[in-house]
Amino acid sequence: MSSPTKDYYEILGVSKNATQDELKSAYRKLALQYHPDRNKSPGAEGKFKEMSEAYAVLTDQEKRRQYDTAGREGVYQKYGQQEDIFRGADFSDVFRDMDPGSGGAADLFGQLFGRTREGPRRGVDLTYHLQLRLEDVVSKSTREIEVARTEVCEVCKGSGAAPGTSRRTCNQCNGSGQVQVVRSIGSGRFVRVEPCPRCGGRGYLIDSPCRECGGSGTVRKAKRIRVVIPAGIDDGHTLRLRGEGEAGEKGAPPGDLYVVINIPPHSVFKRKDSDIYVDTRINAIQAILGAKVRVPTLYGDVDMSIPSGTQPGSLFRIRGKGLPRLNSFWKGDEFAAVSVEIPRNPNGRQKELLKKYLEEGSS
Repeated sequence: MSSPTKDYYEILGVSKNATQDELKSAYRKLALQYHPDRNKSPGAEGKFKEMSEAYAVLTDQEKRRQYDTAGREGVYQKYGQQEDIFRGADFSDVFRDMDPGSGGAADLFGQLFGRTREGPRRGVDLTYHLQLRLEDVVSKSTREIEVARTEVCEVCKGSGAAPGTSRRTCNQCNGSGQVQVVRSIGSGRFVRVEPCPRCGGRGYLIDSPCRECGGSGTVRKAKRIRVVIPAGIDDGHTLRLRGEGEAGEKGAPPGDLYVVINIPPHSVFKRKDSDIYVDTRINAIQAILGAKVRVPTLYGDVDMSIPSGTQPGSLFRIRGKGLPRLNSFWKGDEFAAVSVEIPRNPNGRQKELLKKYLEEGSS
């Protein structure tokens, strides 16, 4: 397992803008050096695991985006297990002529990471984008969202077989869902594990499919799900709802639902972490003499004192009128930035008073 502090790009020796071809080339070069069948020195296997994890993440567009945004912790938070992190990664091109006569990449990673590709797979994770207003995150709240997903068929209980019938073990793969395809490469052999063509990788055959689900064991439904929104949550934050994703295969656990919070810019307030900023306009006389003005906050308007002699651009703090800090009892503050409006067309009387003010000020 890779170090949580080490950068995936650094592990492979590539830039953060590396293309798929550059990633493959870099990984292949390292794999030739640290492949367990070629390098028996202490630490080689650990290095191989480390760089393989980096390659699996960076060659998957969605996982790479998650890594660039939230780092390795973000990848593990979203995908949970190493099996999910490696799911979909294609090492076949890299190992095609590297390990003839062995079980290929599938067997190698099964040995190294203690897993195989056999057995039912957990359900696919889903993502839902939930749009909120800034006012919606002032306090803890709940939202109901509707998500279309696959669920276990209630008629056949997920078996895929019509009631009163049962499915039978595939006689080509003996229930494993996989077959080995042997290809000769030069003087050696390359053994590749592929889904069984007879049962489609399921490991069983259904003679009388369930009419409700057509033999798949799952049906697509829209479900209303309650989402708890923590106070102070920020734009782009992701909430994980375990078990609310797609149904798993053959009774395997369902996937998770990731709710991504989207908070568009506000027309009045600007946010910086838990603090709120607002522009407040006063006239020149208020700036000179001082005044009390009404200032909008997320909790309603409040009175704010403007001292005499206030200069344009002055920033005033209103304590406790910011947003709650996530997972904390503390709140941020609001900052009012003062801009002074200059009269465009003062009348004659106003001009005389201003001239008198200037004369007295210069004396």
